[in-house]
Amino acid sequence: MIQSMTGFGKHVIQLPNKKITVEIKSLNSKSIDLNARMPSNYREKELELRKIIANSLVRGKVDFSLYVELTGDETTSQVNEVAVKQYMGQLKNIATGDDLRLLEMALRFPDAMKIAKEDIDEEEYIAIKKALEGALVEINNFRSEEGGVLEKDFLDRIAILQQLLKDVVAIDPERQATIRERLEKAVQDLKTDLDENRFEQELIYYLEKYDITEEKVRLANHLDYFGKTLRSSDSNGKKLGFISQEIGREINTIGSKANYAPMQQLVVQMKDELEKIKEQMLNVL
Repeated sequence: MIQSMTGFGKHVIQLPNKKITVEIKSLNSKSIDLNARMPSNYREKELELRKIIANSLVRGKVDFSLYVELTGDETTSQVNEVAVKQYMGQLKNIATGDDLRLLEMALRFPDAMKIAKEDIDEEEYIAIKKALEGALVEINNFRSEEGGVLEKDFLDRIAILQQLLKDVVAIDPERQATIRERLEKAVQDLKTDLDENRFEQELIYYLEKYDITEEKVRLANHLDYFGKTLRSSDSNGKKLGFISQEIGREINTIGSKANYAPMQQLVVQMKDELEKIKEQMLNVL
């Protein structure tokens, strides 16, 4: 079962005096690219939280947000009296007004409020990790649901490619006969006498250059292998990407050897379906 790299998860835990909210969203990326937003006094735990996220999500451009909201009577913000008094003194030198008005203005300036650094207690950190685990469960469920949609799309397109390959196999004898007829007509137009045996040998050699038997077999095997890998228990977008490259290589070779318009039209349709697979493959974990 494949997973998408696109997802969102959110989990909230209410403590007696704090509300902890964790949000995680992810998009596609070649590796894990994690951006973390959290209050400064929780930064000491950032590396450990990053490791938990990376182990769970593996790949993707990930945005992790931690919000801690005080819901009790406690507050870590205090008025910076020294800074406010200095601001008010400077304001009195350049403007007139009562002290209340000057105080309102001074409180808007930088450093008018100071936040006391608060250590994270063990109970709070356990709650943060629990919220993170809950958000990771949600985002992985989201990724799995998106992966199910991608899997159905891939299977549909692989089925189309398999049908197009059957059409290629069906018209291949006609293609070979057309090429042979074209060559014989070209020789007849030269109006020269040829050794029949030598001509037949040269004709066989020329037709072998346009033979696509191996390409048809390899393409069929690659399409089957793609389907088996898609239905495996692990999500392996990189492996599927490698298989799709091999599929493209065989399709291109068939196109270069076709030398027959109806088959080249089928090859164009195959390339179109494969391109759609490759576009969606960018989202697979």
